[in-house]
Amino acid sequence: MRLKYIAALSMVALLSACAHEKANTGDSSGASTAMQPSGPVPGSEEDLVATAGDRVLFALNKSGLSSDAQATLDKQAAWLAKYPQVNVEIAGNCDDRGTEEYNIALGQRRANAARDYLVAKGVASSRISTISYGKDRPTQEGDDESAWAQNRNAITAVH
Repeated sequence: MRLKYIAALSMVALLSACAHEKANTGDSSGASTAMQPSGPVPGSEEDLVATAGDRVLFALNKSGLSSDAQATLDKQAAWLAKYPQVNVEIAGNCDDRGTEEYNIALGQRRANAARDYLVAKGVASSRISTISYGKDRPTQEGDDESAWAQNRNAITAVH
C-alpha cells in the first residue's frame, strides 16, 4: 500500500513539474505566451472577415447593391484604406438555377458592382480584381431558397 502511495505522489509531482515548466515558457523577457495578442493577423483575410465581412448578398437575378451590401462594402473600404498594401479579388457567384452562360455573366456583374462601389469609396481600382464563378462554387449546399439566397453573393478575398 505504501508503494502505491509513493507512486501516486511521484506522479502528482511529475505532472506538477511538467505543468510548471510549460507555464514558464516564453521569450527572454519573461513574458508568457498567454500575453501574446490573439485573433487574426492585421491585414489578413481572417482580419477582413472579422472586421468588415467578406461577402455581400444579392436578390434573385439582380446585381444591384442593397443597403446591407453597401454597409458591408463601406466597412471593406475602410479596412482597405487601413491596409493600402493589400490587394483583393472579388468573386461573383450565383445560385444553381439558370444556364451556365447566364450565371457567369450575372456573377461578373455582381463582382463588378462590388468593385465599382469600393472604387467610388476611394479604393484604387488597381488593387481589385474580379472573377465570376457563376454557379460553380456554392457556399451553401441545398436546393431551397435559403441555400440559393446565400449563394447569390460577391465574396472579397485577400489576394
